[in-house]
Amino acid sequence: MIPVKICGITRVEDALLAIELGAAAIGLVFYPKSPRCLEAGTAGLISERLPSHVARVGVFVNPDLESMRLIAKNARLTHIQLHGEESVALCRRAPLPVIKTVRNANELEKYVTTPVAAFLIDSKTPNQFGGTGLLADWNFCRHVRERAPVILAGGLAANNIAEAMARASPDAVDLSSSIESSPGVKDERKLQDFFATLKKIEASEVRLGHDDFSSFAKLRCPSRTSHFGG
Repeated sequence: MIPVKICGITRVEDALLAIELGAAAIGLVFYPKSPRCLEAGTAGLISERLPSHVARVGVFVNPDLESMRLIAKNARLTHIQLHGEESVALCRRAPLPVIKTVRNANELEKYVTTPVAAFLIDSKTPNQFGGTGLLADWNFCRHVRERAPVILAGGLAANNIAEAMARASPDAVDLSSSIESSPGVKDERKLQDFFATLKKIEASEVRLGHDDFSSFAKLRCPSRTSHFGG
């Protein structure tokens, strides 16, 4: 099954359910303006309950380096997702493998020479950097995949995941608001429906084993020659 990240986790029971159903990663948000924002200590308590093979991705928006380093340590993160307008220098100095969000070609070119574990494609509004429930640009996702591993986010759910995978061809997918009953509270039925649908797609429609991107837990910053051609 294609790797799945369930983002905006605020409760350990939601994280454990997502993992039981097949999630390879959980996302913990550290952006103060988000309704899903956690304190590092709370995130750390969630992290310590999770199996070691599950990636724990901290989501930051324009953080300062020292705060990011401290949170990463206390929350027991394995990856950092930079979801704002961070500098290339900050991406390079991050203490863990970086997943960088890009939304258009101009943003991609800014970061394309920066070693990243993956790019994440998401939607955005003037007031929200993510978690909007709006669809991302699936054609852009397919384009980015020519440059590096790519994760597709933005309004994915059971009713559109088949089309999204066929049109965008992502290496992994990321869900948050579409599988919630309220911000930060995951809906058991929606999670179950999503994973059940995804498993059916994998069985009949989706190519398997592309690249070496079989698990979020294997994401590491590659050399530039590996994905960027030198």
